[in-house]
Amino acid sequence: MVVRMGLLTRRPDVSPAEFSRHWREVHGPLAERLPGLRRYHQNHVVDDRQLAIDHARGPWSIDGISELWFDSEDQMTRALSSDEYKAVARDHQLFVGPTALITAVQNVVVPVDPSAGRLVKRMSILTRKPGLTPEQFKEEWWGFHAEAVSKFPNLMGYTQNLVTGRSSGLGQPASYEALPIDGMVELWFRSIADVEAAFRSQAANISQTHALNFIAEITTFLVETYEVVPAGMSQKSNS
Repeated sequence: MVVRMGLLTRRPDVSPAEFSRHWREVHGPLAERLPGLRRYHQNHVVDDRQLAIDHARGPWSIDGISELWFDSEDQMTRALSSDEYKAVARDHQLFVGPTALITAVQNVVVPVDPSAGRLVKRMSILTRKPGLTPEQFKEEWWGFHAEAVSKFPNLMGYTQNLVTGRSSGLGQPASYEALPIDGMVELWFRSIADVEAAFRSQAANISQTHALNFIAEITTFLVETYEVVPAGMSQKSNS
């Protein structure tokens, strides 16, 4: 399975409240009709503080991160060529400005317990250190680093999204220089206090020291997630 993520910035003439409302109430129902769509989440940015991470932050300033899951890249390509997507693209222009698109494969290190209730979600954009290859980045991130972060206290979920493709808001392929994103982190906790405590723990000291070896920038956001199409709820016609 692959996930397509959109890093969304609202149009200057659209307020944060209008952006959030339109994305949920108008855009969401259009996007959930895409053929082959398995899951669809909207992550609305509510806080862009680093919150206890002592690491260089990138220049990203965004209002939301979309996640759309497909069985394969072929299924994703077919969805983006569909009539349903034309309506999505038209509506996108009404409330979203600059957009970066990435395709990723996921490594679920700590699955989220569906019975855990409402959780605080933190997402982070990662850029690898200059001189490292994508393969070296993956080896470090999916190896020692994944194990180190999995030991954080009060951690309720941890997923790594390794970027495999990049494109502009117009759907045209983008170079790494244009979109220097190597990974997207998803972490879940019960509260902001648990986030801050986790990143002040000994496990965090180990993981953050290791991060200095292969990550140049970590740009973090707290998000409020709306599961437009939850797991296992895709349309029968998409099966």
